[in-house]
Order: sequence, then structure tokens, then C-alpha cells
Amino acid sequence: MGAGSTATVNGFSFAEEHLAVIESVEGYLNGLGDRKESLLRQISDDNAYPDELSEAMVKLGLYGALIPEEFGGSGLGLFGMVLAMERFAAWGLSNTMALLTTMDTMAILRGGTEEQKRTWLPKIAEGKAKMAFAITEPDAGTNSFKIALDAKPIGEGRYLLNGTKAWITGVNRADYLLVVARTTSYRRVTEAKLPKSFGMSLFLVGTGAAGLTKNQMDTVGIEGYQQFQLFFENVEVDDTMRIGEEDLGAQVLFEALNPERIVAASFSVGLIDYFLRKSVSYATQRVVFKDSPIGSYQAVQHPLAKLRIQQEAARLLTYQAAHAFDNHAPGQVVGTYANMAKYLASEVGFEAADRAIQTHGGNGFVKDYGLIQMLAPARLSKTAPINNEMILNFIAEHELGLPRSY
Repeated sequence: MGAGSTATVNGFSFAEEHLAVIESVEGYLNGLGDRKESLLRQISDDNAYPDELSEAMVKLGLYGALIPEEFGGSGLGLFGMVLAMERFAAWGLSNTMALLTTMDTMAILRGGTEEQKRTWLPKIAEGKAKMAFAITEPDAGTNSFKIALDAKPIGEGRYLLNGTKAWITGVNRADYLLVVARTTSYRRVTEAKLPKSFGMSLFLVGTGAAGLTKNQMDTVGIEGYQQFQLFFENVEVDDTMRIGEEDLGAQVLFEALNPERIVAASFSVGLIDYFLRKSVSYATQRVVFKDSPIGSYQAVQHPLAKLRIQQEAARLLTYQAAHAFDNHAPGQVVGTYANMAKYLASEVGFEAADRAIQTHGGNGFVKDYGLIQMLAPARLSKTAPINNEMILNFIAEHELGLPRSY
């Protein structure tokens, strides 16, 4: 299916619009020719995702994939988005901002008013409103319910935001942040014995808002984007920028988490193609003993063959998750497939990175071979957007019926 694999479009049930997406994206990528390598170097070496690629994704309808045509979107659905992102990732060109935009789009679709949808969705589809997402805090990562950023009503339909966020990606490239804040503190929620999800609200905040300070963090792993610590000091937000009802934002947020994990899985599936393609190419040319290439040795062949099998399992899980989402399957069903896909794709993706480096030997650590700089992104996929241990907790509890472990 992807570049370097033996999969074909016969391996899954594709509608005509999905085949059209595949043809359009592959046509664009093929047209780039050798420029794909220079674009990848811009991402991995200069840590700058090319605007050229983002603009191409807009023109291909990918930023509007989840947006209905009545709001200016392409209506390709999550499956169309997944098929496209997999192909970009197969060349190391995955776009984290596209993933974040998918999340924010879903939040607006599920929680926004009609006016908010007509205001924001066309701009997102046209690439005129670039969106980042801010939930993580220094003391609230995996347990998002414990966020402390405060959104205090001050009358006349306004709020003041105060607090800190961290590991927020692409703030310097975004126009707006979808910020998760607390309109009722976690302490008050626990004292009143309310559900932990109560009291969370979502706000769209301009990245240039007064009182918002951005400090870049020295991180690796996000292709072409920087991460930031954000300080909110009396950042004023109008209630027309609140997405969903006050205190009930978690319901909207959860609607956006499954698409995030499914798109993340497509990144990993595509990245496996990237590593396999490089491994196979090198193994068929590199000769160490006599006249046989190292690719003729089972010690080299078998790990790569195993990865190809595991990749196809991850790919089909990812497709199943996207298909379930687009067809409005129950949330529990979508959540199960989304978590399974993200888990398997990220585990196999990191193993593929490690095996590609091992296949190349010392050359695996030479940047010109394009492997070592891709190791951190492959490893990050096991930790974000949710760590794989939490996924195993979810599957154990909700699929196997085992006692909750945390």
C-alpha cells in the first residue's frame, strides 16, 4: 500500500473517493521526485516543517477531511485523512500540525455552536486558521483531569485564564490554541464528589493574545516543529470562544482523542515503510563476505519480513479504526480500535527504526543515511499522544474485563 511495501488496494474495502485520495497524494509525492529528500532534511536537520508541504495538504483537501462540504470541507472523512498521512509519513514527511488540526476540528464539530462552525471550519479547511492544542501541564500529563489552568468568569461573558501549559507543539506556527482549562477546580470537584471530568472547559485563544508568554523547550521527536511552555497571566477570552458548555468540555474533548490516536497510528504505519525501504535497499547492495549481499542472510531477512507482517496488522487496525469512526460506530468500539492501532503501529514503528539502524551497521549512525535522526520521532510515538502503558490499561479493563489498575 505505502511506498516500499507489497500491500495493494485490494487488501481493504475502498470507496471511489478513497482511491481518488490515494491517487492524488501519490501523484503529488511522485511529482516531488528527489526533492522529497531535501524537504526531509529541512524537517529533520533544520527542524522546520516546509510550508510547501502544508499548503499541498490544504490543496489536497486534507485539512478539511473531517469538515462537511457545507462548511467548506472536502468531506473525505478520517479514513481519507489516514490514507493520505500514511503516504506522507512513508517519506518521513508526516505533519504534526495536521494531526492537531484534526483534533481541534473534531472539537468544534462536536461542541461548537452553528455560528462557531460557520466561522472556524471554512478557515481551517482553507488553511487560514492553523490550530494547536494545549492540555498538558507540568503536573498534569497522563492524568489530564488534574489540570490546574484556571478560567475564571469575570462577567459580561468573559473569562480570565491563569496558569501554565507545557510540551505544547507548534505554537509559533499556529494562529490559535484550543486550550483545556478548569472553570471548576479539581479540588472543588473532588470535594463535591463530582465526576473528575466535570469542570473542564475548552477555549480558542489567539497565539498572540495579551498575557500569553511562550518559552521554547529544548525537545526532540516532533518532526519540524518546536514545543513550548506557555504562561497565561490574565489572558482574557470571550465566551464566544468557548467550545462546548461551561464545565462540560471533557465530553467534547473525548470526541477528539480517538481521531488523534488514529492519525498518529497512520504516521507510524507510514514510517515503517520508510525504514523498510531503506533497509531493503541497503541490504541488497551491501556485500561483506564473498559476493553475497547481506540481504541474502536470514539473520537480516527474517527480522525485516517479521516487521512487514506486523506492519500489515497495524495498517489494517488503523484502517478499521478510521472506518469505524467514519461510520459512527459506538464510542467504545472506536476507542478500542483507535487504541489498538496506536499501540501496535508505534511498537512496530520503533522496532523498524531499530532494525533499520542495525541493518546499516555503523552507517546507521551517519546522518546522510537518514536513519538516526528519525529514531526520536519513532520512539516518541510510543509515548505520545498517549503512552502505550495506558493503552494496555484501557484494553485490560474495557476489553478483557480485568480490574482497573490505577
